Amino acid sequence: MHRYFYAQILFSLLMLPTAGILAAEIQVAVDHNPVGINESFQITFSASEEPDGNPDFAPLRENFEIVNQQRSSSSSWVNGKSSRNEQWVVNVMAKQAGELLIPPIAFGADSSKPLTVKVTENAATPQSQDEIFLEVAATPDHPYVQSQVLYTLKLFRKVQITQASLSEPEIKDALVEKLGEDSTYATQIKGVDYWVTERKYAIFPQQSGVFTIAPLILNAEYISSQRQPRFNGFFNRPDTENRRVASKALTLTVQAVPSSFKSPNWLSAESLQLNETWSGAGLQVKVGEPLTRTLTLTAKGSTVGQLPELLGKTAIDGIKTYPDQPLLKEDKQSDGLTAVREEKIAFIPSKPGEYTLPALEVAWFNTKTQKVETARLPSVKITALASGESAQAATPQAAIAPPAPASEVGLASPITVTSDADTRFWQAVSAMLALGWLLTGVLLYRRPSVKPSSAKNSGLLAENAVEKALKRACWENKPQAAKQALLQWGKAEFAVDSLAALAGHCSPALHAEILALNRLLYSGQNQDWQGQNLWQAFTDNPAALANTGAADDGLEPLYKI
Repeated sequence: MHRYFYAQILFSLLMLPTAGILAAEIQVAVDHNPVGINESFQITFSASEEPDGNPDFAPLRENFEIVNQQRSSSSSWVNGKSSRNEQWVVNVMAKQAGELLIPPIAFGADSSKPLTVKVTENAATPQSQDEIFLEVAATPDHPYVQSQVLYTLKLFRKVQITQASLSEPEIKDALVEKLGEDSTYATQIKGVDYWVTERKYAIFPQQSGVFTIAPLILNAEYISSQRQPRFNGFFNRPDTENRRVASKALTLTVQAVPSSFKSPNWLSAESLQLNETWSGAGLQVKVGEPLTRTLTLTAKGSTVGQLPELLGKTAIDGIKTYPDQPLLKEDKQSDGLTAVREEKIAFIPSKPGEYTLPALEVAWFNTKTQKVETARLPSVKITALASGESAQAATPQAAIAPPAPASEVGLASPITVTSDADTRFWQAVSAMLALGWLLTGVLLYRRPSVKPSSAKNSGLLAENAVEKALKRACWENKPQAAKQALLQWGKAEFAVDSLAALAGHCSPALHAEILALNRLLYSGQNQDWQGQNLWQAFTDNPAALANTGAADDGLEPLYKI
């Protein structure tokens, strides 16, 4: 036993120097020294034998930013002797200036030697600085609060960039919006050709005072024209360098709202337009029917958050108003941001007469002229006609005026409402025409009929489908579905495309139900609708029955040839 124990101890002692001899020696070197703080450099670890394990580069992160890394190996046989070369190349950028230590890197049980590198504030090779650089500009540099500042970035390069990342502009208490797409073009500086990539931003300072736009930082990997390739071969990746480039910082002096601006809603822009359109020609509408006004405010050099509400809250006696949700849009072009606010409101008069809508004014500050201006729409008069009236009946002795030009929208001439005597006269005429139509119908139905044609059958099938859709919508109390079915019926029978126009072709009961449905849809109270009354009025409607009969071409002609 004792001999076996001593043998084991002797074997272990003999192996200790052998293990030291077998340890791989790992060399470390940098491609240049000193280096600039904003440029990358390479740390190369090499060994003539396979190390004990894979390297752990985590200690490098204390003083350096690891950009990328790669490994290569090669073997050769010379004069009967073999040689092997293992190599790890790590591309890094220093985090600070000064004498920085590249610490020992563990390769399993093996380790590299430490190395010191000097990092300077500026790049060691001034010529390479001109390969990539940034220029920035901001106009105006003395803007008013919440006014647009155009911030322009230009990246100049005379080398091929393989990949890059760029920081966004940073400024306290400001909105920043990127404008349009980047543009690329070529230029020359002192006889040297450069490619330029241009990017623009819109900055809206939200507070007055002095603010600094922080420098933009570009991290770029590019194909170097200075460095020789590390590994020869046709299929090898081109040798690249990494560089961090910073722009200069810019200062903005933001002015407060000028004392000459008296409106409570501050609005600044390069240009501003206020327009309106109406759904009805002549600004006439029947009682119970809607007339829609659309207001559009367009401001260049502003955001939608700065645009004020346009529709007033003042109630108008005799008219119910139903505003729609505003439509907000922003158009981001290279010359700046344009904001658009669109508001719609439906006016439904409850009694006939003439109503005046007040003038609309929007005060704004012109950043180009540095003056306060006012966009204005004049007051508007709209005329509400009784349910039995028409626009022609309201003015029997006057020709219908041509529509006003776009610049004069809203300047409608007053229209006089007809007297009760005129109304009774036209009602009597309508009654006589209706009586003649009934007598003609009786005579026609006395004629013998023939079998309906296939054309008639197809028409009835289409009507039945629409009627079924309307019946289902009414019984299920679905106002939107009922509206669609009525519009299909109205388009097929009377060539109309609105509920208001369709109501004019129907019996009084159906006329009232259609207008009630129209008002309900505008009010948004859809859940309170009951459709049974509409269906009953539709089935009792003479106009529907007359048009159904009109489709029948099976009657013999009144006069045979």
